[in-house]
Amino acid sequence: MSPTNPRILPYGEAAIAEAAALIRSGDCVAVPTETVYGLAADATDSQAVARIYQAKGRPSFNPLIVHVPDLEAAEIIAVFDDAARRLAERFWPGPLTLVLPVRREAGISSLVTAGLETIAIRVPDHRAMQALLDASGVPLAAPSANASGGISPTRAAHVAASLAGRIPLVIDDGPTSAGIESTIVRGREILRPGPLTWADLFPGEGRGTVTMQPETGPRPSPGNKEGITAPGQLDSHYAPGKPLRLHATIRQDGEWLIGFGAVPGDDTLSIRGDLVEAAANLFDALHRADASEAVAIAVAPVPETGIGVAINDRLKRAAFPR
Repeated sequence: MSPTNPRILPYGEAAIAEAAALIRSGDCVAVPTETVYGLAADATDSQAVARIYQAKGRPSFNPLIVHVPDLEAAEIIAVFDDAARRLAERFWPGPLTLVLPVRREAGISSLVTAGLETIAIRVPDHRAMQALLDASGVPLAAPSANASGGISPTRAAHVAASLAGRIPLVIDDGPTSAGIESTIVRGREILRPGPLTWADLFPGEGRGTVTMQPETGPRPSPGNKEGITAPGQLDSHYAPGKPLRLHATIRQDGEWLIGFGAVPGDDTLSIRGDLVEAAANLFDALHRADASEAVAIAVAPVPETGIGVAINDRLKRAAFPR
């Protein structure tokens, strides 16, 4: 594949048709969702799914999220109990991923589930991904469209820079709206914080359980699969190429400071201290900081409330020693 790849096509019928043709031929393409840009391939084709892992350099024990057009399609692939169905009916389409028992007869590649008895599944709320699901006619495995462990992409340009020479096509439909990956839920446990908080999902039921890493045993890492039950659980993840310092209120020598609220910086997640705005800007700000001439990055404190839990989850993993 030429190092000038991928091609970037604006969202529209022609782009969707070309992307669907590539999907049907067993290739993978990048497409926006409301969360981040995803790298999509036919979830029933093991060779196509292997191309996702190859393009990303992703550990094969790290499972993928399967995207489907609606709840009816999801129920063909996964076993829903009443509680999971209620969540799906309330929040789909949207940034909610459910981890459920997989129906083996559905034909999903075992590479997608990384050999687990469960599958991570969601219905996206974005016209480009929905159009590609319709045109390709298959469930789509789609992790974030970036090199494994790197900063997640919220713009087509992020994808092209991270996966140059590895994939043929990116559909460009502008910046993503949520800016961070979906909330992943298993039963009454949040396996990965995201745009939907515990209070959104289970109102009036206290703070609930958010699993940041296994409570016992080895910690998840790129070389260790213990404790991995869903995407986004590696300790070192979403990381820039430069050292990252958290809870910074002033800039140190050589740093690019990403501010928040009253803490100014070279950039800001939200000058108003708005957590939803901060989530939407998080990865874009990290990309700009990584591209700057600074030798290190610092990020201002972000409150551990609401969607701030998801923002801090991503920042902790981005700063984790590699």
